[in-house]
Amino acid sequence: MKNNSFVKNSSRLVIKIGSSLLTNDGQGLDRTAISQWVEQMARLNKETNKTLLLVSSGAVAQGMKRLGLSERPRELPLLQAAAAVGQMGLAQMWESCFSEHGLTTAQVLLTHEDFADRTRYLNARSTLLTLIDMNVIPIINENDTVATDEIRLGDNDTLGALVAGLVDAEGLIILTDQPGLFNKDPRHNPDATLINEAIAGDASLESMAGGAGSSLGKGGMLTKVLAAKRAATRGAHTAIVSGRENNVLCRLAAGELIGTQLIANTQKLSAKQHWLASQLQVKGQLVLDEGAVLAVVKEGKSVLPIGVKLVQGQFNRGELVACLNQQNIEIARGLINYNSQETQQILGKTSDQIESTLGFVSDEELIHRDNLVCS
Repeated sequence: MKNNSFVKNSSRLVIKIGSSLLTNDGQGLDRTAISQWVEQMARLNKETNKTLLLVSSGAVAQGMKRLGLSERPRELPLLQAAAAVGQMGLAQMWESCFSEHGLTTAQVLLTHEDFADRTRYLNARSTLLTLIDMNVIPIINENDTVATDEIRLGDNDTLGALVAGLVDAEGLIILTDQPGLFNKDPRHNPDATLINEAIAGDASLESMAGGAGSSLGKGGMLTKVLAAKRAATRGAHTAIVSGRENNVLCRLAAGELIGTQLIANTQKLSAKQHWLASQLQVKGQLVLDEGAVLAVVKEGKSVLPIGVKLVQGQFNRGELVACLNQQNIEIARGLINYNSQETQQILGKTSDQIESTLGFVSDEELIHRDNLVCS
């Protein structure tokens, strides 16, 4: 795939556009810029028959303008108010511009709970797939109006990756104000070189990425690298490219390699495994012994009570917990069959001792392999 963009042969794409590419230096939305993005996406939709989903930043920036705020709010209620006001203008702008090309849009606001709850996850998937089957372009954003610090997704790079997995997209295009990923921070290292192509999830990429984004945006290059890693678990490749490049979407669709291309080269997770991996918050942790770690990671086995050394946190049956090795590194996560108190009681015991210890047996495994995904 080297020297060729995966975008050319992808039929379903998630496109994420950052705030700096949609606003006038924080002074509200830039209609000219948005019109240019829409023109390119309309061409991709009509001329190359690509299905597109758009993850759009810019709501808070637009809300700041309408509310007369000069700086991004730090207080959550004020931030939510800015998002609520700005979301109206953002949706109107996209709808207006796309309608000029005869395309219909739909606003879809998602929260962490829409990915964490299995029923809501499947409902969101069904809605998005129905929309794109009808050639409607979903305009997706986090529902900042109701999301709190404890349940927020955090940034639209992560949201883009989650949406890519949700709808089985073949690619994620992250448009930013940077040329791509460099091997060093180019702001401080004049000899830094652009990485044209690498494998998504390569640990060395995370050490290369770093630094915060602009004062408007919430993400830096690290969030983009981590988003590519997340998207790769469902087989989606990621392109991190500069939105300042002329006609960049159409050039990518023609096969030109621009920016950084991070290729999905890991084993594709099943839909249920991806749902488990998509969870951003866990309720507790199990520290496993070396034998249990080997059985889970190398042999695809379930987590049994006898292999657990320590239980951390409070959780109920059916909630998500992380499995750690003895260096406190997460090696897997899954849905547990016992609550934290029960798990503490059967810690280190064999499966046939569960009933005599608890007075009942729900399952022989703490976490069945069908409800477990390796990190």
